Formats: sequence, C-alpha cells, structure tokens
Amino acid sequence: MTASPHDGVNRSLSNVTPLVSADAGDRQVDPAPNPHATAEQVEAARSDTKLAQVLYHDWEAETYDDKWSISYDERCIDYARGRFDQAVSGDASAQSALPYGRALELGCGTGFFLLNLMQAGIADKGSVTDLSPGMVKVALRNAEHLGLDVDGRVADAETIPYEDNTFDLVVGHAVLHHIPDVEQSLREVLRVLKPGGRFVFAGEPTTVGNFYARWLGRITWETTTRVTKLPFLASWRKPQEELDESSRAAALEAVVDLHTFDPSDLENIALSAGAEHVQANTEEFAAALLGWPVRTFEAAVPAGKLGWNWAKFAFGGWKTLSWVDENVLQHVVPRGLFYNVMITGTKPAPRA
Repeated sequence: MTASPHDGVNRSLSNVTPLVSADAGDRQVDPAPNPHATAEQVEAARSDTKLAQVLYHDWEAETYDDKWSISYDERCIDYARGRFDQAVSGDASAQSALPYGRALELGCGTGFFLLNLMQAGIADKGSVTDLSPGMVKVALRNAEHLGLDVDGRVADAETIPYEDNTFDLVVGHAVLHHIPDVEQSLREVLRVLKPGGRFVFAGEPTTVGNFYARWLGRITWETTTRVTKLPFLASWRKPQEELDESSRAAALEAVVDLHTFDPSDLENIALSAGAEHVQANTEEFAAALLGWPVRTFEAAVPAGKLGWNWAKFAFGGWKTLSWVDENVLQHVVPRGLFYNVMITGTKPAPRA
C-alpha cells in the first residue's frame, strides 16, 4: 500500500516529548514533528497548503532561531516590546492593561514574540499554538529554558482549540500571511479573547514591501551561490546538499506564503471579523532594504563564517536604519511602501 504524504506528519510520538492539551481532562497527544520531508511529500504539499505549512515549518524548526538571528535576551526583548508598543501607539488603554494575565501566541513558531513579550512584562502566563508540531516543540523547550509559564498545542489558526473568553491578549508575528482565511482566523481570535481583550499581530508583509524584499533576496542568493563557486572562495560555499535542501525548502516557501497586505485592507478584514478600535501601522523601509540582503547572505554561507564584526554591522545597520524609518521616513513615505504591517484591535465589551 502506498504511504500517504500525511503519514510523516501524523505518526505517533515515540522519541519526542508529547505535546499535551492544556485543557483540563483532555490528554490528547499532538502529532510528532517531521523534520525531513520526502520529495513525494513536498510534491503533495504543492496542492495542499496546510500540509505545506506543516512540512516547511517542521523542516525549519530546529534551525529557525539561528536562521533569523532570534534570541531571548535584551536585543530581542526590546525588539518584541517595540513592536507591541508601536502597534498600540496612541491607545492608552493598551498600556494601562499591563501586564495581561494570560496571552496566546497564534502561529508561534519558536515562541519568539510571546516569550520575549513575557520577559518584557507584557503578560504573566502564556499559551502557544502552531500548525507545525516541530515549532510547538521548540517553543515549549525555549519557554522551559527561560522558566516561563507556557503551555502549547498543535492547532489550526482557523479553529483555535480553546474555550470562549479564555485570553486577555492574543499575539502573533509573521503569521497572518500564512493563514488561508484570515478573517475566519480573526473571528476565532475574538472568540477566545475575553470581552475587551486585545490582539496584536506584527511582522506581516505589505504588498509593495514583499515585492522588493523578494527580489533583493533572490538577487543576493543567486549572486552569492554563483560567486562562491570560484575556487578561491570555496571555503565560503555551503556543501551542495545543504544548498539543495534550501532550494527544496524554498519550493515550499512559495506555497506557504499566501498573502500580502495593504494596510487599509487589513484594517477592513479585522473590522469585518468583528473587532473594534482597529489600527494598522507600518515599519521598515530603509531597514528592509538592508535586512533582506543581509539575512539572505547569512543563509547562503556556512554557519560561523561571518563572525562577530559582521553581526555588529548587521545589527547596527538595521538599528540605525530603523531609527531613520521611525523618525524621518514614516513622516514622508506612504505607509503602504514599508515592508512590515502590524495591526491591533479589541473584542467588543458587552453593551450596557
């Protein structure tokens, strides 16, 4: 009998710590990670976006923090808190609610956004969900290492497995563009929020920003992989099998990235889902023009090759250009030209 492409996703947990439901009395065991998708599974995922989400993000889970320079120290704590503060800027009620009691991260990845927000004092207790078992596993491991009170579930963002009125805050970073039905997902977010509860989603690609970022990434990758074929640059070239695996992952990336957003359109989606006090802000224009080539170049050369001076240049350059974006360009450049869009809103409270 031919194996289903889903078999690797749904196989039982044998050598992996079970990811158990956070709901009392529900001991359902979530699927195990599948970090090495076969060519047949990749082919099947081309026509099954949710399978593609699982395979791609399971594939990336164990190396994702290194790939995107994610950490859980002051650098990323400040970054996450900055995204939260910028998203809710002008809404005093968002800051007066701190700390939120229980927060959920939707499409948590390795837990970058929620875990750093918790360390920044935004929330006391957390829950993480992701369609990828591999990502939930890594997020829970990161939370345990940090000593944070976090539970987790493998879950579809369009059917969140928590009761109504459970959370004070729902957050996500670079997740909405992966969800087939964004409006349905936001309805679910509002369902699990308590009345008056808030959602904050950041790191979503704008339509224009995604266009120039992708081109910068492609040009950088092609240039780096071609130039490092030269004999005197051989030590700067990754082994061919690693480059091939990156290409297979990129094939899935084209399937999992479903949307880009115009900021006004994203506000309208949130309003249609039933949210109120909706506000979208954008960030990273000059910073994105540097950031995408830098990150692509880092991914194209062997790990550890670039060293500390490169890290200082990359972070310092991004930080300087982010200051320019925030203090200069945001006042003169239309918001739709920036790379990232973030959105916030609240669940309506009962009317008196």
